[in-house]
Amino acid sequence: MTPTTQGHVIAVGLGTNSYDIHIDSDVLGTAQSLVAPIATDRKVVIITDSHVAPLHLAKTEQLFSPMAASVHSLIVPAGEASKSFSSYHNLIEDILGLGIDRQAVLVALGGGVVGDLAGFVAASLLRGIRFIQIPTSLLAQVDSSVGGKTGINSAHGKNLVGAFHQPSLVLADIDLLASLPERELRAGYAEIVKYGLLGDADFFEWLEANGTALLSGTPDILAEAVGRSCQAKADIVAEDEKEQGRRALLNLGHTFAHAFEAEAGYDGRLLHGEAVAVGLRCAFEFSEQLGFASGQDTGRIIAHLRTAGLLSSVHDMPAGWASPDRLISHMYKDKKVQSGSLTFILAHQIGEAFVARNIAEADIRHYLEQL
Repeated sequence: MTPTTQGHVIAVGLGTNSYDIHIDSDVLGTAQSLVAPIATDRKVVIITDSHVAPLHLAKTEQLFSPMAASVHSLIVPAGEASKSFSSYHNLIEDILGLGIDRQAVLVALGGGVVGDLAGFVAASLLRGIRFIQIPTSLLAQVDSSVGGKTGINSAHGKNLVGAFHQPSLVLADIDLLASLPERELRAGYAEIVKYGLLGDADFFEWLEANGTALLSGTPDILAEAVGRSCQAKADIVAEDEKEQGRRALLNLGHTFAHAFEAEAGYDGRLLHGEAVAVGLRCAFEFSEQLGFASGQDTGRIIAHLRTAGLLSSVHDMPAGWASPDRLISHMYKDKKVQSGSLTFILAHQIGEAFVARNIAEADIRHYLEQL
């Protein structure tokens, strides 16, 4: 992680697809020199949602207007429901209606939903155009805006339609997090905890000491946490861009989380980060059941999730509890399933996760029945 005067610059090393993540306060007000090489004399199309637009769209338009040939803004409804075929289709048609060419640049201004959707639109238009991520949620700043995973949901599951398409630049403005509802900030914090649990025990210990200050919005603590999370993800993505191996570790807790989200119907009762928090506990408990991890680590994780005000049990989830059969059915639609066999990211201890393939259905059923 490379420090600047006030923030951090993190390089995602992917050869010709390399790009930088800039993390600082007031990035939107000072990023003209960063976006100029990408946007000068080009049509810029900003995609945002109905919650973010009143807060940050005007300032984003001001960032690009001085150098772009034109700036257009498109607004989708806020919420997971916008990661849909209909939203994707409408955006494609609206953008093509602007008469763009391959030099056009898309800007994803929003949380994970907008980033995933806009990134997939960018990957599809004219077989791929450049795009810039401006994540406005903590979850998006530490996770979904980095790494080039784009996509939409299907009736069969989450993120099952999409493409790997790397952004040209990521601008993580810490100041934008001040407008987040407390619930969304906490949900994003679950993804930060994930990085400590999967590969950096020292970072998890740092979070135990600094998590309260982070969630209270202390700028330097926030910047440090976003920076360390992005650096962890950048290192893994640079090694395994298309998730053929180690990148799967970033899904720690997510096989459980995606099943919980699918059961909730993506209706807003259960945020992604809230599902991830419960999923992290489940991953360590399941690891313990299979003899891979110790109960001492699991107890420590549960205590930290509770201190952070996150959901820590399936019985805390507002969506309620589903039968093991229903959850297992959702899990079989997970992208990590291979040859019909379940794959989970499990752990030996805090900071040491691994990919566990060919997990017996009887084992996961036994664990879910205990819950």
